Parts: sequence; C-alpha cells; structure tokens
Amino acid sequence: MKFDLHCHTREGSIDSKVALKKYIKLLADQGFDGMMITDHDTYRGCSFWEEIKKDPKYSDFVVLKGVEYDTKDAGHILVIMPDDVYLHVLTLRGMTLRRLMKIVRHYGGILGPAHPFGVKSSSAMFFKKLKYDPNIAKKFDFVETFNTCESAKSNEMARMMANMYQKPGFGGSDAHEEKYVGMAYTQINADIRSNNDLIRALREGAYVTCGGTERKKTTKSKHKNMRYAIWGFKFYNRGLGYLFSPYRKYKIRKLAI
Repeated sequence: MKFDLHCHTREGSIDSKVALKKYIKLLADQGFDGMMITDHDTYRGCSFWEEIKKDPKYSDFVVLKGVEYDTKDAGHILVIMPDDVYLHVLTLRGMTLRRLMKIVRHYGGILGPAHPFGVKSSSAMFFKKLKYDPNIAKKFDFVETFNTCESAKSNEMARMMANMYQKPGFGGSDAHEEKYVGMAYTQINADIRSNNDLIRALREGAYVTCGGTERKKTTKSKHKNMRYAIWGFKFYNRGLGYLFSPYRKYKIRKLAI
C-alpha cells in the first residue's frame, strides 16, 4: 500500500493551505492508498477526519492519525499512537525526548524523527541530545528517510542512519501547499487500514520502502538554515514549551506512569 506519511492539514496547522478533503482527493488521484495526518502538537486535523470519515466517498482511502511533536531537546518527532488513544499531553510541546519515549511506549505507540538531518532548528541530529549520542536512534521505531522539503544530502544521511540502526524508512511530502502533495511516498507490504495495523506491521518486520522528489530550492527554503531563523524558531519553541510547562507537568502526573 502506498502512503504519504507526513501531511499538514489546514484544519490542524496554521501554516498549511491544504484542506483535508483536498489532500485526500489529490493523493487518491495520484494512486495513493492513504495518508497520515501529522499536524504539529495537535489532533485538530484528526478530529476533523473523525467527522467526515463515514462519507462513502472516503471508504477506499485510509487516513492514519499522527502528531509531529516539538520536543525540547530533539527537534520534531513523528508520533503514532494506537487507535482511539489521544493523549492531551501530546498537544503541549516541550517534553524531553526521554519523557516522550516513555509515554509513547507505555501506551503502545511508536515514534521516529522527522527529517533528522534537515532544517537545523527542528531536526534531531542538530540538537545536543542526538548530536553527542547518536546511539539514542536505536530506540526509535522508524526514521523519516525521505522528506520532500529537504535536500538530497539530508535525505541520504537519514537513509544511512536508518540502515545503520536497521530501522524502516518513512517518506512524506511534509506538504503545506497543494503543489507539493504526493511528492513523497511510503510503500508498505501489508494491509494497513488503521494505526493499529501500521504499528503491528512495523513490529512484525513488514517490508517498507520510500522515495519521491525533492523540491527545488526557494528563497524561503534558503532562509531556513540562516542563524537568525534557527535561533528565532528555537526561541519561539522553547518559549511556548516553557509557557505550557506547568499544565504539561500536571497532565503528565495524571498519567501516573
């Protein structure tokens, strides 16, 4: 089955211009079997899917529900929880990778780094946690090894990382605009109809391949790795994480893990 496993919807991401219904149509027209919603620190896009999924026209298209979580010390991490497991704490950015892993594992989920060698402000291998201890990657369930937003070199390094630690590689368009939807794919040799199916397939060693086409460089993409952009985003992310900290700690305590 063919999926786009990194999708930002207008319903869940303030910087996405692609409505979920449009996403589905564009991907279905390109021969995709499904997609995964990965809005940042929110399930709003997933909630919208719950409202429309009973429409017969979506019966042959699979929508998986994930989160792209902004950690404090390891950049963006893709999180996939079992069906019907929605943890409010995953909507409160700023947890450490160690804490995130503990919670995800406790509830039976899986996780892996998005674009690990990509934009320096949000990619795992440019944070101290993994930069100085790359063997932490052994604990991931998968690695995003193809991201349309990133360079060929970035994606190649991600593939090398996945091969080194024998992890399956995911591919995703990371699209926020219609013209980029479907530019990356993940093919899985299994019948995937739900989050549970995907989690089970990975744990049972299903054959996974991915690929696509990297975007051409734009003025916007060139600025992403400028020093002011890197530290500007880190300050923004840390600031929000600090703001949410008391409420996040309260939610974590209630989990009693």
